[in-house]
Amino acid sequence: MAVEQVAQEIVKSGSEAALGTGLYYMGKFIGAGLAMGIGAVGPGVGEGNVGAHAMDAMARQPEMAGTLTTRMLLAMAVTESTGLYSLVIALLMLIVLP
Repeated sequence: MAVEQVAQEIVKSGSEAALGTGLYYMGKFIGAGLAMGIGAVGPGVGEGNVGAHAMDAMARQPEMAGTLTTRMLLAMAVTESTGLYSLVIALLMLIVLP
């Protein structure tokens, strides 16, 4: 209810541009938050799967633990890069957009 009252006061004062600017920034912040929030889910699930399957493989063949650890860390780095891409997009939305 308070948001509606503020919007009505802005419209009454004759500064519709201020309302438009406020809505623009609100959309910008919500978009950046969604980009980062949704973009963090995939890497979290992916890294969990990589770790779980690597532990299963190490339990089955303990002599391959060194090789599996190396490949697991490489796979986790690739998986984490998608989360970093979403961080870059969120920062671009916040900083670069006017």
